Amino acid sequence: MKKLQKLLRASLLSNLFLLLSLPLVAQQSGDPANHSLEPSPKTIAFGYYSADAPPVLRIKSGDTVEVHTLITSDPEKLEHAGVPPEQVEQSLRDIFKEVKDRGPGGHVLTGPIFVEGAEPGDVLEVRILGIRLAIPYAYNGFGPGSGFLPEDFPYPKMKIIPLDDKRMIARFTPGVEIPLHPFFGSMGVAPPSGRISSNPPWIHAGNLDNKDLVAGTTLYIPVHAAGALFEVGDGHAGQGDGEVDITALETSLIGRFQFIVRKDMHLLWPRAETPTHFMTMGLHENLTEATKLAVHEMIGFLMTTKHLSRDDAYMLSSVAADLHITELVDGNKGVHMMIPKGIFLPQSK
Repeated sequence: MKKLQKLLRASLLSNLFLLLSLPLVAQQSGDPANHSLEPSPKTIAFGYYSADAPPVLRIKSGDTVEVHTLITSDPEKLEHAGVPPEQVEQSLRDIFKEVKDRGPGGHVLTGPIFVEGAEPGDVLEVRILGIRLAIPYAYNGFGPGSGFLPEDFPYPKMKIIPLDDKRMIARFTPGVEIPLHPFFGSMGVAPPSGRISSNPPWIHAGNLDNKDLVAGTTLYIPVHAAGALFEVGDGHAGQGDGEVDITALETSLIGRFQFIVRKDMHLLWPRAETPTHFMTMGLHENLTEATKLAVHEMIGFLMTTKHLSRDDAYMLSSVAADLHITELVDGNKGVHMMIPKGIFLPQSK
């Protein structure tokens, strides 16, 4: 009998130890992981977002990823424009040499990244935790038939612009220095089906060219395919609203992102949030229609999250929100609308 009691006591203590150990193990296994993704011929998508693209990295919701992205230009063109050969990244050379599956767009995008648990109808929350320069130069250029004024500039031109990462300025010309605000021109997920060009932004986000999406901001993207299949690239050291000649301060960037699957959000179009503003977006081939979309999205946002009536949301959009032309040159025009967080009293946040 005593022997049986000892066995039961030992078994109870053993089970208790296991039970006490389980939460710790679960907590450790559930902690967000940190990943790194470098560009190579096997880890990029050249000119497209696709619902059928195989992922190059699989992560869990809450994980962070440091992603290296590449300047979107042929290495030979960079050298011809004046970039020293040793400053052209080897990964860019490898990709332009080895990757034959390209287009229909022209951007070199790192990814896709598969986020476990992301399903169509969800929202992928992309927290942009940090951005830093990867190379000491950028380029700006235009070509025949491109840009907002193609009839006025029917010839090609490329300019190499040195970047100073200590002063965070671009030396455009002697006497002209541009403050840098690095951001990724293209951040997006797979479309609902098939393969689409990386050029026009759309419901999958993609080539938004939104200069307000710097480090410290958050992008919300509707998910259309399992895993979301996030891609990022088209690094910009800076840009003016509109991106009128079709390029910005094009460069290579390294970004750190945190990805969170939001099953409590349901969006038709991408939205964003900065430390000071809420942002809605409109994307359409017609600028007026893009503007209408941005305004409609803001009205919907104010009704849903701030519980305003439809009329009051429209009025508040008129008296407190600002419209910006995001970009004009990539097929679909981009407009974003920003409303300051500071106008909402604490109880309405």
